[in-house]
Amino acid sequence: MRSSPPISVIIPTHNRSSFLQEALLSVRQQDLQPLETIVVDDGSTDDTARLCQNNFPQIHYLHQNRQGVSAARNRGLHHAKGDWIAFLDSDDLWLPDKLKNQWDYILTHPESRILQTEEIWIRRGLRVNARKKHQKQSGWIFEDCLPLCCVSPSAVMIHRWVFDDIGLFDETLPACEDYDLWLRAALRYPIMTLNKPLTIKRGGHADQLSSQHSLDSYRIQALLKILKDPLLTEPQRRCVIGDIKRRSAILIRGYQKRGRFKEAAHFTALTNTF
Repeated sequence: MRSSPPISVIIPTHNRSSFLQEALLSVRQQDLQPLETIVVDDGSTDDTARLCQNNFPQIHYLHQNRQGVSAARNRGLHHAKGDWIAFLDSDDLWLPDKLKNQWDYILTHPESRILQTEEIWIRRGLRVNARKKHQKQSGWIFEDCLPLCCVSPSAVMIHRWVFDDIGLFDETLPACEDYDLWLRAALRYPIMTLNKPLTIKRGGHADQLSSQHSLDSYRIQALLKILKDPLLTEPQRRCVIGDIKRRSAILIRGYQKRGRFKEAAHFTALTNTF
């Protein structure tokens, strides 16, 4: 009997039992079964615990008080036994051959440390076409990661050594924690992309973090962090500063339009430091 590959699947969730069931079924239906599946329940008050314990008794279910998605993913990482980590957000899905395609690539490219797939986008139940700027790049993509988040947590498989090198998800960021992580990763590793849409990314529901926060302010926090990284080259540094200024200008206009002059002044002062 063939043993499972050393892949740990980590699914953070909060009050999404209906979505979570579909996500877990998509893991169960993988052509290549992972070593383990870990669900980190970040303070759910719905029937998430009952669903996991009754319908998916083979998974590792961890419950914690509400701490946010970064803390949930980090807790999953602390418990994971696999050398490779595959994240899956609880509202997303995998096609049945997702893990197998990634594992086959890793076996033939053993130097790889980060590998993602292309995605199918679903918004409010309808399939939508991604714009050209969202087409995933492959290789050394640090500069491509600056204007938008080029890596999807649900599409990626990442060697746990990477976290030893760059650190975990930043638990101080309530949003854009993945943007922050991928900036740190892309500065040190090529991020490879399988040109196959093997991940279904579902959006448009009200509880998404991206619908609850002003994302540019958190992306600027991540950019200010990476600006201090000693591996940043001077051309990369100029690109980071340019993106900080671009995002700040957007925020300044928005704050001024809404009469929030204190916030506008903060980002004006920030841009004047460069």
